[in-house]
Amino acid sequence: MSFWENVRSDIQKGLKEGIGIVKEGVTVVREKAEELTEEGKRRLKIFELKTKVQREISELGGKVYDLSSKVKNPMLDKKVKAVIARIKRLEAQIAKLEGRIKVSSKKSVRKSTLRSKAG
Repeated sequence: MSFWENVRSDIQKGLKEGIGIVKEGVTVVREKAEELTEEGKRRLKIFELKTKVQREISELGGKVYDLSSKVKNPMLDKKVKAVIARIKRLEAQIAKLEGRIKVSSKKSVRKSTLRSKAG
């Protein structure tokens, strides 16, 4: 095999390997872009839900304030209860999107007791 044939063979081999590496890189970049897009969508949804919670809490505050001069316990009003229920649903959606797992009150108490004993 002549020098030129060796060079040509090595270049062709290098090109094939380079193209393979580029294809792998493109695949990795595409997958990462998809992951980042999904993460962006998730964060946008969380932001929108938190904005809704803020509006609901404002509405709740207004209703409670308005009812406080009219009734003894504004928390018993069905409109107030409805707003509270909507806020709780939104909180659950946010927790799910953020990946938080709600812990039962027994476990929370147990953890806080252990922390206070350790400190």
